[in-house]
Amino acid sequence: MDNPDNNSFYIYNLCGITALVVLIFDLNIALGVAGGVPYILVVLISLWMPERRFTIIVAVICSCLTIIGFYFSPEGGELWKVLFNRGLALFAIWVTAILTLQRKNVELQYQAALEEKDKTLDKLKILQDIIPTCTSCRKICDQNGNWEDLDNYIQDHSKTNITHLFCPDCTAKFDPEHDLNAKRNTNPNS
Repeated sequence: MDNPDNNSFYIYNLCGITALVVLIFDLNIALGVAGGVPYILVVLISLWMPERRFTIIVAVICSCLTIIGFYFSPEGGELWKVLFNRGLALFAIWVTAILTLQRKNVELQYQAALEEKDKTLDKLKILQDIIPTCTSCRKICDQNGNWEDLDNYIQDHSKTNITHLFCPDCTAKFDPEHDLNAKRNTNPNS
């Protein structure tokens, strides 16, 4: 499996070499040709990096190289056409960078939504499982066949804390005197 640092190293080098090749190409053709447009390839390569900042830095560098190409390329073409071609190259570089970064954002949001969905499904799965329970002692049999106390099982498999109280029926059954006192306090006519 590739190391993320090695991948970053390869992507940095690939961007640098591709930019250098495009610059050499741009510096050896006449100005009338839109020699800056191939820098779009460098911007697209930069998208393999997870950091958005890297793509923006590459777009800035490619824009600077496009301007350098304007000053150092051999003469050719009419000035307005040359400026128009360089402007188109800059426009293409930035439109590519912006649109692909927006797409990357959508992909990240989609991935986050999938992870959230998986978490929600895991929570629902807890609620949907059939739980084998002992009729007598109310212990629960887990997936490994081990019998576990109901309270421990609920606390281990959910975010629920357990507290113990008597319901009104059990209060009447186990402490009838307390039940009579409660009834007297709630019914003043007795």
